[in-house]
Amino acid sequence: MPEVTINLAAGRTDEQKKAIMLDITNAIVKHAGVDPEAVVVQINEAPHNNKMKGGMTFIERAAAAKK
Repeated sequence: MPEVTINLAAGRTDEQKKAIMLDITNAIVKHAGVDPEAVVVQINEAPHNNKMKGGMTFIERAAAAKK
């Protein structure tokens, strides 16, 4: 059973997340030759204050980009 976990910063709509998971499911079905029922896709979301890149939280990065 293929299982895919995606880590994202929070902020996408339910529709966007569903589309991401569906596209990944379809890619696994196509390239791994499995039934869609066998594919598990999970999105883990982190609030922007709990995610950091380049030494700045995503909140700090957004604030710096506005300057």
